Amino acid sequence: MSKGLYHQVAKLWKKPKENMGDMMKARLIGWRRENTVVRIEKPTRVDRARTIGYKAKAGYIMARVKIGKGGRRRELYGRRGRKPTKMGLVHFTHGKSLQKIAEEKAQRRHINMFVVGSYLVGEDGKHQWYEVALADTQHGNIKKDPKLSWMSSPANRKRALR
Repeated sequence: MSKGLYHQVAKLWKKPKENMGDMMKARLIGWRRENTVVRIEKPTRVDRARTIGYKAKAGYIMARVKIGKGGRRRELYGRRGRKPTKMGLVHFTHGKSLQKIAEEKAQRRHINMFVVGSYLVGEDGKHQWYEVALADTQHGNIKKDPKLSWMSSPANRKRALR
C-alpha cells in the first residue's frame, strides 16, 4: 500500500541531516544571514504546518524565527576579588522553552496576528529556527469560518504573550 505525500515528507524530516544533508546545510547558512523574524511565503514542512492548524488560504501567514540556543547569562556586576565561578553569571535557564520564546517574537513582530502554532525546522551550534503559523483574526475568511472564528474573540487576543 502506498503512503501519501505528507507521510513521505514526515519520513524525510525524521532524519534531516541524513536525508537532506547538503540542502539542509545550505539552508542553514542562508537562514543565519537573515533577520530574527522573517515572513515566508509557504511552510518548509507542509506536514507539520497542517498538523498545527495552518491552511493555505488568505488570512494565514508563516514566519521563520531564529532563537539563540543555550541558557541565559547574567550581567557582570562589581564583585572584585572573587572566583569567576562564584560570581553567579552562568548556568541560568529561561523559565520557558525556546519554542515559546519564538512564538512570542513572532507575535511581537506581527501584532495584529494570532499565533496558531509552531514547529522546529532546523538547528546548528548557535541557533534554532522555528516556523510559526499566524492567522489574521480580522480577515473575512477567518471570521466567517465557524471552526476558526473563536480566534477573533477578545479573550484570545495576544495569547502567545501570556
